[in-house]
Amino acid sequence: MEYQHGGDIYTNCVTMDYSANINPLGLPQGVREALYKAVDSCSCYPDSRSAHLRQELGKFHNVSAEHIICGNGAADLIFQVVQAVKPENALLIAPSFLEYEQALWAASCNVTYFDLKEEEGFRLPEKELMDWMEKSGTVFQMVFLCNPNNPTGFAIERDNMSGFLDFCRDRGIFCVVDECFNEFLQEPERYSVLNVIQDGTHENVFLLKAFTKIYAMAGLRLGYGICCSQQVLNRMNLIRQPWSVSSLAQAAGAAALKETGYVERTRKFIACEREFFKKNLSGLGFELFDSMANYIFFRDTRPEALTKEKLLYRQLLDRKVLIRSCANYRGLDGTYYRICVKQREENLKFLSILESIVAEGK
Repeated sequence: MEYQHGGDIYTNCVTMDYSANINPLGLPQGVREALYKAVDSCSCYPDSRSAHLRQELGKFHNVSAEHIICGNGAADLIFQVVQAVKPENALLIAPSFLEYEQALWAASCNVTYFDLKEEEGFRLPEKELMDWMEKSGTVFQMVFLCNPNNPTGFAIERDNMSGFLDFCRDRGIFCVVDECFNEFLQEPERYSVLNVIQDGTHENVFLLKAFTKIYAMAGLRLGYGICCSQQVLNRMNLIRQPWSVSSLAQAAGAAALKETGYVERTRKFIACEREFFKKNLSGLGFELFDSMANYIFFRDTRPEALTKEKLLYRQLLDRKVLIRSCANYRGLDGTYYRICVKQREENLKFLSILESIVAEGK
């Protein structure tokens, strides 16, 4: 089976991985220290309820710990929430994160797609979407929204999202809002819908978050969901494996929440380096889209790339550089790519290699 995601450094021989969107500042020191201390507890079973971590998350987000569930990464919770809701018909925005589709198919759910348009920068038109849902004739039970979206990187403001969440609540549609990249945004609270859970007005919303990206904890596997519906959370707790979150991951998560300075430094760093990267990629002739997170979505419009499948991907892999081809996203082909933002020295090396590839084709 072909690897479906970024980060496949195990199949490919690479020296630079630009395919996985992990914080380039690396694992915070406080998390490292917490992991060292937690090693001594590995002979015991972890707390199956992740009680301490949930309490800390509750304080961090100003919500009740009873409204929080932890999992073995966000992907674990995506499959759980689908099994808990058991929708007959679900709506997906395309292109977007592949795991939503896989989880729905695993539950034998009918999936309908709302395709974003390239001429509109792959932005989500909320009002148009609601009109389309009304006219579709399909009774949806579930919808997934990724904000900022993966792979496009575009984010929808909270005020615009609220109207859509109200629309879904009034029609009994359960909304999973994936904010795993929210912390990389310049003003994360401006784009988060956490407020609808804090005020208890939307039991139809499941807010998905993870430590994976912002704290560079991908190998530890730790995600969490926040939801007002105790019925949904109870079903998820019945479905999930009892020790799905290791004691190491729980200790690392609690320590990560204290790394507020690290997160602030990350935002400033990403904002600066992303714009530097965009400017240089555009200068090489690639078509860029308005990515707002820690990754850049672009298209290879070179004439030869339009006739040779995943040309840039193969050219970079020949030079031991891995990028994320978006060819397996609905609505995209082998000319679309996503690359992460790294440290300046690495980005300069990457751009130098890319420049040599472009120059060879002239």
